[in-house]
Amino acid sequence: MASVSTVPTTSSRALPQRTAAGFTLAEVLVAVAVLTLVISSAILAMQRGLHALDTARRVTDATQFMQSEIERLRLKNWAQLQLLQDSRNHAVPVPGPARSDDFRCSREIRDVKTDMKEIVLTATWRGVDGRPHSLRTITRYCRSGLNDYYYTVH
Repeated sequence: MASVSTVPTTSSRALPQRTAAGFTLAEVLVAVAVLTLVISSAILAMQRGLHALDTARRVTDATQFMQSEIERLRLKNWAQLQLLQDSRNHAVPVPGPARSDDFRCSREIRDVKTDMKEIVLTATWRGVDGRPHSLRTITRYCRSGLNDYYYTVH
């Protein structure tokens, strides 16, 4: 005799089996929202970093330019400095790498005492974000200082 095997069935309507596991729509939307937040934060941080880098570069250029201008003025004798003060020309020509359309430097020379002048250089520019920036350096020049000694002795 031959044996017959039977497969027991629970009902006439069998439940469909899931063949592949996947993500639900809600899980995908949450993942997209998290990724959007992370990417936008990274872009914002990178943008702020580039603005800070531009500001640091421009501050360095302005500092170097103003230091060069101060040294150039220190090489002048008292009479030359007085002529420059009397000329009322406050604009300082900006040559070389510091020059750009929005970079300006101005000079103000005023008498502090009878034999002492104060020289103020102010650099102004606009950053890549459009915000104005300025930097100022101040020095004093004495009439009988080292430069005048050099000019009168030699």
